[in-house]
Amino acid sequence: MDIDYALSALAAQATGVRETADVFWEIQPGVVAMRRDIHARYGGRRQGGIGPSRTTPNVLIFVNPERGRAHGYFDGWGDDGCFHYTGEGQLGDQQMTQGNLAILRHREQGRTLRLFRAVQEGVEYLGPFEVDPDRPWYTSEAPETGGGPLRTVIMFRLRPEGPVQPFDAPLPATPTAAGRVTSIPVEASNTEQYGMIGPEEPTTAFRREAALVQSYAEHLRSLGHEVCRKQIVPPNEMRPLFTDLYDATAGELIEAKGTSTREAIRMGIGQLLDYQRFIDPSPRLVLLVDSKPRPDLLHLCSTVDVSVVWKAGNDWQRNASLRLP
Repeated sequence: MDIDYALSALAAQATGVRETADVFWEIQPGVVAMRRDIHARYGGRRQGGIGPSRTTPNVLIFVNPERGRAHGYFDGWGDDGCFHYTGEGQLGDQQMTQGNLAILRHREQGRTLRLFRAVQEGVEYLGPFEVDPDRPWYTSEAPETGGGPLRTVIMFRLRPEGPVQPFDAPLPATPTAAGRVTSIPVEASNTEQYGMIGPEEPTTAFRREAALVQSYAEHLRSLGHEVCRKQIVPPNEMRPLFTDLYDATAGELIEAKGTSTREAIRMGIGQLLDYQRFIDPSPRLVLLVDSKPRPDLLHLCSTVDVSVVWKAGNDWQRNASLRLP
């Protein structure tokens, strides 16, 4: 390593000044190169998405919004002007260690974050970034690699530190302190199931739920009711929640389940209670199922003030909830 560079890098780490990073950076935003050539010049790990360099004051960050979803990485631009970047770690809850810690501490270590995007010809340099000083990161949920179980992931809020190469990669929703609730059409096919991102066909349960929702929505409309769905973005969360139905005329929030098993009933109750917190005025809760549940499960729903509706021939039957004192 050149002695002048070494002294400059040490001075930058000691003082928190990162001007030296730009002195040794020669690539302009929009330039495409092979990743191996980038590492040969600027250092950093050649595998994975985060490459802290030991030879230059940079942390190289690589994104592939299209392929990354298969590994639980949902990166993109938010409405807040930040690029939201998923930390490293494909299995289990992500931890603030190694590459993630390098991103978080890049200022105190005198490093600049350099963001690259995978393209057909190699990687495209997007520009210099820094973690947002006010809110550098938050946590969200995403599946493990290959569509595995949900786990906690670290989401960094990266703010451009100079000119950047524009590219289209919006987040589905930007976390805000207040949260948001909006009405969307019943026909919207949004789902909370992160695992359904590939070409797989919907499961039988999902098909049953979709048929139940459409049939009951048509029934309510025949009665002159106004129906929709609710998209809910909880405070400081990126992942939106989607209700199955909302009967605006009756003030009822409806969750559908394609089976009447105990597991499905318990899951539906939990979802209804979760959604109810965000809707004002507070709606009555209804669980929509394909057949009449067993007596014990009907009693369970009644004790938490959830009505149950099911199809019986051409008619809809309802088990009224038990209003608790």
